[in-house]
Amino acid sequence: MNIELTKMLDRSGDKVRAVLNILIESPCFYATDRHEIFYFLRRHRREFTDFFEKMYGWQLLMDSKCARVYKGEWHNPAITPANRAMFNFSRRDECLAFMMLLEFFEQQLEENGMTVEDRQNLRFHFGDLLNHTHRRFLELFPAEAERYSEEYVRAKAVKPIMPQLEKYRFLKRIKPPEKLVASAKEVIYEALPALYHYNSTALSRILPELQKDEQP
Repeated sequence: MNIELTKMLDRSGDKVRAVLNILIESPCFYATDRHEIFYFLRRHRREFTDFFEKMYGWQLLMDSKCARVYKGEWHNPAITPANRAMFNFSRRDECLAFMMLLEFFEQQLEENGMTVEDRQNLRFHFGDLLNHTHRRFLELFPAEAERYSEEYVRAKAVKPIMPQLEKYRFLKRIKPPEKLVASAKEVIYEALPALYHYNSTALSRILPELQKDEQP
């Protein structure tokens, strides 16, 4: 098998190995993580794409700020979904809250005239996200308005997904200046580049099924 990436090992072995290790160490590799290595990957994107496709059957996805490899299937049936270390939500309202976050993200980008090419990432208040999510739950479930109060949506849908979104680096919580006490709604989050790799329209195709499901 002719893989051009192997030819680069003699002249750029350290960088090649750095790229390969970084891409499998975490779900996303940001340009801000290691500028030099990210731009090396971008310059040799074709060779790395070919390597992952031929050797693993994975896709290399990349834009100006973020790179990640996508694995389409699991090959060891002994490792069940519950035992896989991966970004995932299992409860219906949490899945919906994630889709609503993507909707909110896309709307905020449009309103602020921002794209992935902008140097700065989008920032927003938690309260604005909560307002959007609460409104969308009421639109989706008008007959359950009493159940989907703002407090329920905050505590049972939005708040539970935030730790995973921070852990897998979709969002970054911005620390307030010293001595400044901010309420929960005033907390500022930065939307990190991996969010551009998810599309609320595509995810919403599963919405009819999610609406049928009963909350555990």
